[in-house]
Amino acid sequence: MVVSVNRKDADSIIKALEAGVVPKRGVQYLLVGRRHEVEEVIQTLEDVSQGSSDLRIWVGDFGSGKSFMLQTIQNLAQQKNFVSSTVDLTPNRRLYATDGSAVALYTEIMDKLVTKSAQNGNVLNTIVEEWIMQIIQDLSNKYHLSQADIMDDKYSSEIENIILDTFAKFQSVALSFEFGQAIIQYYRGLIHKDRQQMLQAIRWLRGDIRTMTESKQALGINRIIRDDNWYDAIKTMSELFIGIGYSGFVVNLDEAVNIYKLSNSVSRERNYERILNIYNECKADVARALFVNLGATRKTVYNNVRGMASYGALQGRLGLEERMDSDLLNTNRTTLPLKPLTNEEIYTLLSNLIQIYQVNYKSNVSLTEAEIVQYMEIQLNRPGADEFLTPRAVIKDFIELLDLMRQNPTITVSDALQDKFGSVAAPVQKDAANTDDDQIEVF
Repeated sequence: MVVSVNRKDADSIIKALEAGVVPKRGVQYLLVGRRHEVEEVIQTLEDVSQGSSDLRIWVGDFGSGKSFMLQTIQNLAQQKNFVSSTVDLTPNRRLYATDGSAVALYTEIMDKLVTKSAQNGNVLNTIVEEWIMQIIQDLSNKYHLSQADIMDDKYSSEIENIILDTFAKFQSVALSFEFGQAIIQYYRGLIHKDRQQMLQAIRWLRGDIRTMTESKQALGINRIIRDDNWYDAIKTMSELFIGIGYSGFVVNLDEAVNIYKLSNSVSRERNYERILNIYNECKADVARALFVNLGATRKTVYNNVRGMASYGALQGRLGLEERMDSDLLNTNRTTLPLKPLTNEEIYTLLSNLIQIYQVNYKSNVSLTEAEIVQYMEIQLNRPGADEFLTPRAVIKDFIELLDLMRQNPTITVSDALQDKFGSVAAPVQKDAANTDDDQIEVF
């Protein structure tokens, strides 16, 4: 398969993979073996764009493809005009907390917002301002006046009423009035060129204002986003996005293993209770136009002592762990296992990487089919490969192999493999699709 990748995407891919992380750009060029999962995500996004909601838990051990899948979901969401955000759960960013760690998660989600036209994060102020300017443009058309005329104070009451009326229609009402007030304050700062007022309004929407005293003094708003209501703020934000023309809101939460690692059993239980709350509301469409994805290891989901399964009310919603290993396809379940790639798929991935590498470095370095198979067999036959070999290592080592060949043009592939792995076998002349070696995963 010929990979038509531009230089910017190729650079992003190679740099990320060399560092062992998922690239933010160009993941579609590495998307092999996940066709059914992608088709399910596309259908879910279509449903969510119609106002429904959903939650999926992508399950697999370290290196099984969770982060890659979440980045793929974000890229698909951007193409379909969703606002999306992908963040990691950490000890200091949790679903439930009383020390500010939950609102810290909310703030991180707001900081990582991306859209189809703004893919570098931190775009909340852009979204808010574009909506205000659209309201002004609509009134400009209605009254046959310039936008400058509509930004005069005499039209402020009408604009503010439009903003408040929008929030009044929301299903999620817990913070909708305060959201409307914050956006009105941004609007007032915009027409009066008061950057400080605009900044304070965005700080409130981001959850950066942590005391009611500061909120009242800066904006006249009596409530703030806190640990106990941050999810209400997410639901309100989701309704805002769909109300102003986006398809919905996609929130990807990776590294759910950090909940599993919490030493305090009560804290773990509270976090699992929050997952249950999100599960119930997304499955019942209580939330509007919201698609939440969790990346979790099998232990995080199914361990009966520390995992999600230890929380009784959640356990029955997760399905049976043994179904994770079924050979039958079912992408419609909430807990979705990420199956290892076959050797043929690994071969395709490495072949694609060669083409991306060539574009990035403008190099002709290449490997034959037999040499790619030889590299795969070396990795699979290393001592401890079954337990310790990770897809990140396979890809990172492969890129290093290409680096050796590019920078030492007189050596052969066997020389480069010898330098990296020591004694190696000669290439085996057989088709990669027919290899019977153990399967490995790709992240």
